[in-house]
Amino acid sequence: MRAKTIFLLLITLLLTSAVNARSRYPKREFRGAWIQCVNGQFQGMPAEKMQQLLIRQLNSLQEAGINAIIFQVRAEADALYKSSYEPWSRFLTGVQGRVPSPYWDPMQFMIDECHKRGMEFHAWINPYRAKTKGTVALSPIHPYNRNPERFVTYAGQLYFDPALPENRKYICKIVRDIVTRYDVDAIHMDDYFYPYPNPGEDFPDNISFAQYGRGYSNKADWRRDNVNVLIKEIHETVRECKPWVKFGISPFGIYRNVKSDPNGSNTRGLQNYDDLYADVLMWTRNGWVDYMMPQLYWEIGHKAACYETLIYWWNRHSNGRHLYIGQDVKRTMNAADVNPKYSQLNHKIQLSRYLDNISGNCFWPAHPLLENYGNVGNALKYDHFAFPAIIPAYTFIDDKCPAEVKSLKARWIPQGYVLEWKRKNTKDEMQKQVYFCIYRFAEGEPIDLSNGRNLVTTTRETGYLLPYQKGTEKYTYVIT
Repeated sequence: MRAKTIFLLLITLLLTSAVNARSRYPKREFRGAWIQCVNGQFQGMPAEKMQQLLIRQLNSLQEAGINAIIFQVRAEADALYKSSYEPWSRFLTGVQGRVPSPYWDPMQFMIDECHKRGMEFHAWINPYRAKTKGTVALSPIHPYNRNPERFVTYAGQLYFDPALPENRKYICKIVRDIVTRYDVDAIHMDDYFYPYPNPGEDFPDNISFAQYGRGYSNKADWRRDNVNVLIKEIHETVRECKPWVKFGISPFGIYRNVKSDPNGSNTRGLQNYDDLYADVLMWTRNGWVDYMMPQLYWEIGHKAACYETLIYWWNRHSNGRHLYIGQDVKRTMNAADVNPKYSQLNHKIQLSRYLDNISGNCFWPAHPLLENYGNVGNALKYDHFAFPAIIPAYTFIDDKCPAEVKSLKARWIPQGYVLEWKRKNTKDEMQKQVYFCIYRFAEGEPIDLSNGRNLVTTTRETGYLLPYQKGTEKYTYVIT
């Protein structure tokens, strides 16, 4: 009986060890970073210098294990890309409307560079904001100068009036233009819907409410519906253009406090639903977004908004959509864990891997990773993200696997052995082979494609130079 108990215990330990190894290095995990323009890091920078800076940033982020870049391309009805509708951004050239000289397209550049590195590119746009406080002059082609009656001023900034159907149509036109002309992997929005409340100032939409009230007696419900309609229409626009492109949102971290709603979180802070008029759970329940990325920027143990309380709450309310967690890098690295010798980084990442409905993290902003703030870059590179990971599969968009690769072979070239294969041709856009996964196994090692430790890299190419040295060890390679 004792021997049987020991045998069963041994099996349990082996199984637990295998499960822990997989959860510690998951094969599929979103590992993103936000790169913003509104901090002025690119403003007025010569094109060549900015390109060199972006390449250095992407190389560093790739080394840290990041596999998705969220890049701000539309901050105030402007563009860090070639647009027929909106002016070049002052956050790029220093003056709104000034064309880059020499001419280049930062979004196209970033798409190309991200895809070279096997990273996804998410085009980050702000839907309603049309002028920030630092913008002293608007370009003649800025949408406000064409239709000033569609805008309102609040807290010193200019906004598209969310109530106007023509504004929703216009924002969808911008999304359609980006998705149609650029090979983006996703359209991304952050937490700016109706603006954050300015104490003592009401958002100026009484006239719009009287004209477009649609029978609502409660203005708060009406405002939420204005945003709901926009989210639904953007979702439909993206699906109509390219059904493989995702639509994701990164809302403020609190949906509602339990004091306002029994279904809310045990927190005491600003609320998406009540203060920003963003009914984010409706968007996931109705399938209008593909991923939700709540900004859980607080510490574990925060008195008003504990990170641990919130991550469990969001895990319970994923509603079948992908759920990634937005992390504030500096606050995480500055916060002490249970053992005060360590930051909360490991605790937070392990929580995200432990909970069933969470499949990744995104880091705000990218700069602290690049600067290795508090050793965060090294911690990701050598520990948490030591092995590459694939973006989680969006099976609710498409659950059919692509065909196998063709004609896989190894060939000697002057640089060493190279693996080569061919794509399976298809006219079905949803089944085209875009990314390839390269796995490696030591001689005699069982083929296990579920373990992230066996994943060497991902690539869009149809070849891979093997790390061949003296040829003393044998490996099996698998391409999917």
